[in-house]
Amino acid sequence: MGPGVRESERSVVMVGVFDGVHRGHQRVAERAVAVARERGLRTVAVTFEPHPAEVVRPGSHPPRLTTPRHKAELLKGLGVDEVCVLDFTLELSMTSPADFAQGVLADRLKAAAVVVGDNFRFGHKAAGDIETLRTLGEKYDFEVETVPLVDGVSSTQVRELVTSGDVAGAAELLGRPHRVEGVVVRGYQRGRQLGFPTANVETPPHTAIPEDGVYAGWLECVPVANLPAAYPGQRWPAAISVGTNPTFEGVPRTVEAYALDRDDLELYGVHVAVDFAARLRGNTRFDSIEALIDQIHADVAETRRLTTE
Repeated sequence: MGPGVRESERSVVMVGVFDGVHRGHQRVAERAVAVARERGLRTVAVTFEPHPAEVVRPGSHPPRLTTPRHKAELLKGLGVDEVCVLDFTLELSMTSPADFAQGVLADRLKAAAVVVGDNFRFGHKAAGDIETLRTLGEKYDFEVETVPLVDGVSSTQVRELVTSGDVAGAAELLGRPHRVEGVVVRGYQRGRQLGFPTANVETPPHTAIPEDGVYAGWLECVPVANLPAAYPGQRWPAAISVGTNPTFEGVPRTVEAYALDRDDLELYGVHVAVDFAARLRGNTRFDSIEALIDQIHADVAETRRLTTE
């Protein structure tokens, strides 16, 4: 511990991208929070934006499982006191393990302990491993604790399940439904014409969107800065369509959610979240509007069964 630094000013730090905040990340957070509480310290989660892969290998940004806002919300929900987001630049990518340990962990965050998964790597070209971190901890006066991985749980695995449409499998690894967020924009309003008005969600770049199809889930308004607030605290069962609406000759790929039994919602310009519970079917081209409406009624009935029983 550096001169003049009081024990109460120190922190317990966890480090990672934490995309998805899946069950493995949750285990790391739970241990970090426990250590911090034992010592009467704050817990800090260090994460990075943008995803390091996009900076190191431009064009390789993986589908994003959580927005930065939602990631921070999830981490704080686990008891983390502060989320420190580092701007991942080329310069930062060139930082040596020793410089990261000194500059970020020791000097900036005054780490008393660092808690990481047991596959943790850090520094330029991922040169630092757990043993490197322990050695640096001895030099800069912080302890290191590792948390075993959860078998079969990784952000990569969750992304594969989401993009294949297996949102139920993804939910098992996440410990909650996969969520897509965005602002409601005006679409073609075909759902309204059919009697099922949908919120057309404009998602941020790199969002992990499930495979084209129809899903059961929920629609929720999420208050964010600089956007209108609406229906605070309300969450509705929703039938969700992902794709290009093949019955109408295909349009740009969209995420649309119909809140069951609600044709009175005014959501344009509102930030919403769409949570995916289960995949109902793939997208199909129907021979008539009547056949499409019949199928939507069936989709709504199945959504109601899955989300309200």
